[in-house]
Amino acid sequence: MLKLTYTENSFSLEYLEENLTDWVNKRVIMAVHSATKLHVEPSTAAFLLPAEFSHLTDLKKLNQENILELCPCDASSIEVILKGTWLTSDTESESGIFVTALSKSAELLLHQLSKAEQLCYA
Repeated sequence: MLKLTYTENSFSLEYLEENLTDWVNKRVIMAVHSATKLHVEPSTAAFLLPAEFSHLTDLKKLNQENILELCPCDASSIEVILKGTWLTSDTESESGIFVTALSKSAELLLHQLSKAEQLCYA
């Protein structure tokens, strides 16, 4: 599973071995036990990659397999769009956590890219 954490000024992408459903269930239980408001909904998340990067062919293959969507933004960047689940304590906030389950190879590729390439908040 991939976990993207969006804050006011940036985001981070993490690869987690945990099952998505189990992870979300634990967050919901934690919110209930701590009396914390939690909003959970199906959503999409996006981030930008440089248009000229080493694994573009690999991402285009995932795009063709409908695992993710690629959209050219301008001459210098490509937007990567993922489908998954958005969790936040405030529905009006842009801060929160997005989680998605893709094929293991897709998750590892995106995690590798997050470490090697300069990802930008879209």
